[in-house]
Amino acid sequence: MSRKLLPVSITVVLMGGTAMADVPNVAVDIAPVHSLVARVMEGVGTPNLIVQTGASPHEYNLRPSEAAALQNADLVFWMGEDLTPWMEGAVETLANGATVTPLLEADGTVLLDFREDALFEAHDHGDEDHVEEEGHDDHGHEDHADDKDHDDHDHEEHAEGADHDHEDHAEHDDHHDHTHGDHDPHAWLSPKNADTWLNVVAAQLSTADPDNAGAYFANAAAASQEMATLSAEVSATLEPVRGSNFIVFHDAYQYFENAFDIPASGAISLSDASDPSPARISEIQGRIREEGINCVLSEPQYNPGIVATVLDGTEANTGVIDPLGSDLEPGTKLYPQMIRNIAITLAECL
Repeated sequence: MSRKLLPVSITVVLMGGTAMADVPNVAVDIAPVHSLVARVMEGVGTPNLIVQTGASPHEYNLRPSEAAALQNADLVFWMGEDLTPWMEGAVETLANGATVTPLLEADGTVLLDFREDALFEAHDHGDEDHVEEEGHDDHGHEDHADDKDHDDHDHEEHAEGADHDHEDHAEHDDHHDHTHGDHDPHAWLSPKNADTWLNVVAAQLSTADPDNAGAYFANAAAASQEMATLSAEVSATLEPVRGSNFIVFHDAYQYFENAFDIPASGAISLSDASDPSPARISEIQGRIREEGINCVLSEPQYNPGIVATVLDGTEANTGVIDPLGSDLEPGTKLYPQMIRNIAITLAECL
């Protein structure tokens, strides 16, 4: 794609020894990715966040300031249309001169197929899940994704309980929302993917801003070490509860599960665009009873009444996890804290 470098401020500001002159304008779609880009740009510049925390990345109405950020962007980093389908048109229209990087298509990204059943079987975590067309040498066991593409939908429509007029929706009806691609787009929940993207981001920034290339690559290298430390910390947090069974609200954690070898037993909902059918809830309740599952996880964007229905008659614990870090301050610390929070909540629930 073409690259445009708009004149930014001529003022030179020294931050950590790095000059902030003609630093590219950078726009990023969701907060976890914004955090990674901000870490690579640390001491040089600050990227603009397009989808504000707490909002749904799948359906979003741009505010004037966010549209302006895209219009002024020299570089755009986003997950891709599988997660934010609406953004493709916005990028083409508003950022048509920018260098655009869909991270789901970046070399080295490990992608996983959607899981299509309410109850996840052990073989679902096997090697057949590592199916990206491009050769990804580092396909490790850590990057197994979780489900559908729309983690943090704060839709009020997800309100009432399981007895909506979806009774006639069979189990396979929950899969109709996989309309934008075959791969689960929650790939940022794999620290290995995040580590890969650090260098992708540094390379793109360095091409646009060669004067600061050294700072970008140094930041990426330091962040990579931080990612390794984070992964070791999270593994230690989860070690005492490995082998325990849990249910997630929405199948969005497959990458995290496989990164840390702690597979979920199922999801209440595969889709974040509709409530689970009574048949699905009944199936999940059966799994909880049969396997003695003692943890059912909810998300802040969903109606807690649905989780209460699933828990009815069981002794399972519950906790709230968030795949987008909606309650965290955007910036360099959001990504590691989000991953850490998921692990801590899961360990406490189990």
